[in-house]
Amino acid sequence: MKIGVPKEIKTLEGRVGLIPAACADLIKQGNDVWVQTGAGVLSGYTDDDYRAQGVHIAVDAASLYGQTQLIVKVKEPLKGDLQHLRKDHLMFCYLHLAANVELAKQLCQIGLTAVAFETVTDQHGHLPLLAPMSDIAGRLSIQIGTHLLHGPQGGRGIMLGGLTLADRGRVVVLGAGRAGGAAARLASDLGARVTVFDKNPARLEALHQYSPNIAALYAYHHTIAEAVSKADLLIGAVLLPGLHAPRIVTRDMVKTMQPGSVIIDISVDQGGCVETTRATDYANPTYVEYGVVHFGVTNMPGAVPRTSSQALSAVISPYVQRLAKPGWALEKDLQDGINIRDGKIDNPLIEQALA
Repeated sequence: MKIGVPKEIKTLEGRVGLIPAACADLIKQGNDVWVQTGAGVLSGYTDDDYRAQGVHIAVDAASLYGQTQLIVKVKEPLKGDLQHLRKDHLMFCYLHLAANVELAKQLCQIGLTAVAFETVTDQHGHLPLLAPMSDIAGRLSIQIGTHLLHGPQGGRGIMLGGLTLADRGRVVVLGAGRAGGAAARLASDLGARVTVFDKNPARLEALHQYSPNIAALYAYHHTIAEAVSKADLLIGAVLLPGLHAPRIVTRDMVKTMQPGSVIIDISVDQGGCVETTRATDYANPTYVEYGVVHFGVTNMPGAVPRTSSQALSAVISPYVQRLAKPGWALEKDLQDGINIRDGKIDNPLIEQALA
């Protein structure tokens, strides 16, 4: 099969779908791999790095899309990508269609088949292609939140870990999955007072055991509201696979937070779990509402493209190898990943989200 890896065009998105080593494995299997010129540069991979593995370099997006069938991207296609997509394309990337009705309509009009990273499952029902980016986003939420709490950034002027003679910052994490767990552990390691909310006892127990400065609590509405009002940094990490994120934090809850507090909503890709969340990008990552600094970047791992590209390429490569072979649509995990088949929504979760 002819496999194409386009250059990402989302604002300040430096990731690339496949690193050179992954392309080499696909070529050994008999596939032709094309990479758009410059696609890997921000991740530290030059066109020559790809050529050395036998990859063809396409001079522009039109050439890349025009001569390939399987398109392996990182983020959802934007206007510049959509003009090149055809109905015979098979696209494999993050889509997050539950929060983007217009994109779903456009892809259906093109008539292609699209498999979304975020709905591919494993034998345990987990989301293996979402996991590494969730880990990275969770850790970044604390690194970024720590910075945004600095006075010059409009924050409360708090050092999360505190020190002798000074109090520690309070971090509230909604969701104890991959992203929320990563955020809670890093905040704890920094010395912050961490409160994590979830409805899964096993996840809560794991975080409770991790550190004595993590309070792992059941997600009662009243308890969350009380914790949010005292939070210096609030991390939203709630995920319902394939669906719009539930709005856990209301506008009224945000109003109770101290001026200069920070909200980072990792769930923004799926619409956000905080009512005041709106999507931003790394060119203009924050806004202030009710005195609270909000960060809603929809491609958080794009800030560390080399790390992210290596991790993402490692987990998606086996699936790309399978997608390049006939009969892939008969396999359960990849069936779950199908969001659009031949121009029609073909996933019950996406149908529910877009209803």
